[in-house]
Parts: sequence; C-alpha cells; structure tokens
Amino acid sequence: MPAFFEAEFWNWQNPEFWVGVGFLVFLVVAGMMGGFKAAAAGLDAKASAIKTNLDDAARIRAEAEALLADISRQSADAEAQAKAVIAAAKDQAKRLEAQAKADLEETVAQRTRLAERRIETAQLEAVAQVKSAAIDLAARATEQVIAARLAAGKDPAIDEAIGQIGAKLQ
Repeated sequence: MPAFFEAEFWNWQNPEFWVGVGFLVFLVVAGMMGGFKAAAAGLDAKASAIKTNLDDAARIRAEAEALLADISRQSADAEAQAKAVIAAAKDQAKRLEAQAKADLEETVAQRTRLAERRIETAQLEAVAQVKSAAIDLAARATEQVIAARLAAGKDPAIDEAIGQIGAKLQ
C-alpha cells in the first residue's frame, strides 16, 4: 500500500510530504504559466508531425506499389517480347535453313549438269579424235596400197575407173 494512506506521510517533518507539496505547487505554477497548454501544443505538434510522417509513408508506399506493379507489367511485357523475338528468330532460322538447303540443291544440280556437259563434250571430242585418227590411218593405208599397186605397174581399180570415164563422158 502506498505511503500516502499512512499517517506518517502527513507529518510536516516527513521529506516525502514536502516532495508531494512541491510537486503540487509545480503543477499549479505550471498550469498558471500555460505549461499545460504548451505541453498539449507540443504533444499536438508531435502528433501532427507523426500523422504527416504516416501520411507520407502511406503515399510513398502507394507510389512504391504502383511502381512495383508498373515494373512487373514491364517485366511481363519484356518477357513476352523476348519470347516473340525468340519465336521470330526460330522461324527465320528455319526459313534460312530451308533456303540454304534449296540453294545447295540448286548448286549441286547446276554443277552436276555442268559436269555432265563437260563429260559429253569430252566424249564428243574423243569420238572426233578417234574418227580423225581412223580417217588419217585409212588415208595412209589407202595411200600405201595405191602406192604399192602403182609401183607394181597395174591396178585393176584404176583400169576400171578409166573405163568408166569414157562411158560417163558420153
């Protein structure tokens, strides 16, 4: 139980009594001097400052949430755009692959045709050379045969040809 309810507290010689009296005098003087109004005004100012800080914090939080939502939306947009770019790149790669394959097939076909033409030309040249060699050989052989018959003095083919000339001239 507090000492306030004991009789010894109310003794004039008790220092606790004088502390209580001094406190009451302080409160009366502070009240008369406007101390309570100043304390209330200080508390009101502090409460107002706290309310302002809370309002600022709420505003900043709302801005942060809006910024977070905007960043999330931009991130989703960027991700969707990246997926679209990747898909377009894959499509383009497929088209380029198909085009390269078609170009390669065309090049191979063109080179095949060129090689076939070269082979055909080489074959024709070889046939022409063989024919030319055969004609030269036949001409030399004929020349040798004719020369041998003429050297012998009489050639029945020449005699027959001379005989036909007369019939042809008439």
